[in-house]
Amino acid sequence: MNYKQTTAEKDTITRNTADLEVISSNIYESLNIISKRADQITVEIKEELSQKLEAFALPSDNLEEIFENREQIEISKFYEKLPKPVAIALEEYLAEKVAKVVKKEEEETEEV
Repeated sequence: MNYKQTTAEKDTITRNTADLEVISSNIYESLNIISKRADQITVEIKEELSQKLEAFALPSDNLEEIFENREQIEISKFYEKLPKPVAIALEEYLAEKVAKVVKKEEEETEEV
């Protein structure tokens, strides 16, 4: 997914919990969905960043080479400026772009 073009807020803002509850009719379920999506986004961003930084990895890095690598520093700064994964997940949830997976538990009935 392209998180570079997201319109999620970079700053913390106060949300009305009623807006979150409308979609799933349960605030706790909504928060659980947002939390799981934020975890997924975190993993995706981390993998993408790791792949980009691997190109700069040298078998014998010393401190001078690490501090002088401008391209690597620019990539890291870009990812630091991205909105937090929770903000991205919240934006996706409010736009109803997140599919909710419901697991149905089978109830076992006991005959007495």
